[in-house]
Amino acid sequence: MSNHEFAYRSAGTYLNCPSAKEAPELPFGIAGLTFDGAVSNRPGARFGPQAIRSASRMLCDATHPLFDTTPLGQLCDAGDLPLPNTDIAAMRAALMPQAAALLDAHHMVWIGGDHSVTLPILRALVKRHGGPVAIVHFDAHCDTWQDHFGEPSGHGTWVSEAIREGLIIPAATVQIGIRSAAQREAREYVNTCGGRVFPARELRGLANPAQLAPLLGEIRDRMERAGNPPLYLTLDIDCLDPAFGPGTGTPEPGGLATDQVLTIIEELADLNWVGMDCVEVAPAYDHAELTSNAASAFIWTYLCGQIKKRGGKAK
Repeated sequence: MSNHEFAYRSAGTYLNCPSAKEAPELPFGIAGLTFDGAVSNRPGARFGPQAIRSASRMLCDATHPLFDTTPLGQLCDAGDLPLPNTDIAAMRAALMPQAAALLDAHHMVWIGGDHSVTLPILRALVKRHGGPVAIVHFDAHCDTWQDHFGEPSGHGTWVSEAIREGLIIPAATVQIGIRSAAQREAREYVNTCGGRVFPARELRGLANPAQLAPLLGEIRDRMERAGNPPLYLTLDIDCLDPAFGPGTGTPEPGGLATDQVLTIIEELADLNWVGMDCVEVAPAYDHAELTSNAASAFIWTYLCGQIKKRGGKAK
């Protein structure tokens, strides 16, 4: 048990791609983070990596209809990283060196797990890039609380922790889909620090590129003003309305539609992305695999956009 080989670790790989041990030279990597010891409502996100990998099998050759490329031949899967399953501080301490090693070898996508896993990934990214990074953060929740129901840290505190630690550039921090109950101080924290919060209400009925142009343009402007820094995408699946993503621990009505998220990922693919995570998929609460399929599609779309940017074409 000392190596954290728990029963819920995933079998198989995303898109049936080779493992990182089989193909360490491939430029893109994916890894599972099966930790949900920091959830505040329903547990089960530790099973998210397994469900997302399973959902990816329906993508077949995975050739994207917009980018006309596929991750196959470019992507390897590092499996689920061995992590403690209840102690958030121990998890973060165990994750950071593993993340650093993978970042040295690949452009990484991380599958959670709960959102507390993002903080050590940001720490590893800052160490690699030599300074703070920009983030685009999809979520129903602002994750800027100063404590986690009396505990110092959790899946709802990582944004404020990252800003206090200097891991992210406040003016290049954009939150999309925020709508949960929260005091104004928490809801407006990113705005107060100089970033931009796009509440879900502001985005209702806006799905195609023309309709989302104000959001897309502001993100581009903020990145340009910041000098186009390394940009990280962190996507909490509960950004989706529960009609599109019921399989999560903290569902919030009034959220984004799947096509809205896809449009934003597609339209911003040319920015200076350095990685992505997709977190909080809890398959025990899913229906007809709606949530795991959406998560798999978001990851696939992100990867294909990055491969296309590098000149990759469908095989």
